[in-house]
Amino acid sequence: MRDGYEGTGPGAITPDGCAVELYSRLAVGTEPDIVAAAVPGGAHILELGSGVGRMTHPLLRRGFTVTAVDESAEMLERVRGARTIHSTIEGLDLGEKFDVVMLASFLVHTGDREVRRGMLRACAAHVRDGGCVLLQREGADYHANVPRERVDPGGYTVRVVSAEPAGDGVNSVRVEYEFPDAAWTQTFLARPLSRDQFEQALAEAGLKVAEYLTEDGVWVKAVREAQGEAGFGGR
Repeated sequence: MRDGYEGTGPGAITPDGCAVELYSRLAVGTEPDIVAAAVPGGAHILELGSGVGRMTHPLLRRGFTVTAVDESAEMLERVRGARTIHSTIEGLDLGEKFDVVMLASFLVHTGDREVRRGMLRACAAHVRDGGCVLLQREGADYHANVPRERVDPGGYTVRVVSAEPAGDGVNSVRVEYEFPDAAWTQTFLARPLSRDQFEQALAEAGLKVAEYLTEDGVWVKAVREAQGEAGFGGR
């Protein structure tokens, strides 16, 4: 387990505190629709941090080709229909280029600056000319509006219990998941990033924002600094 990360509950727990069985149960929301609307049909997507395939499988059903990368072999065992790569994101070097590189699940907010830099460098290194990087950011009140909870239509409760300062601008976040028959917790380190800080982090990796895809600014399309929007035909 990484320092500052912890997970409890039934089944295997990954180094960042994620429970494999839990993520196999979580419903996918509108994220695949957001991705599908932002990129050309049939694109080859490199999904960084795919987990059990919660987004992978809906994207495959929409006609995309997906290469799924995760550091957990137990997570990747649940992925069906996609090429899988067992690797950390920051250590990835496939020597290939993809139409779309996706870094979702708020991974850009990892507490370790060097890990974040490595992740964003991996995004830039693997996107083809004319392609794009899709990122998912935390909402503006993610660390401030706590405790909070929501009841998913699937019948389970997600509760963000706390976000406590852990030093160096990082918060220790604790989340609880309650199902009728089981419960899990995850504690992890997250670094809040303003829009300016987020864009500066992209710039360090040679990326820039092309478009904020959602009104809340959570989903973002980025491109390499020199390429602009070439290759997307105005989409």
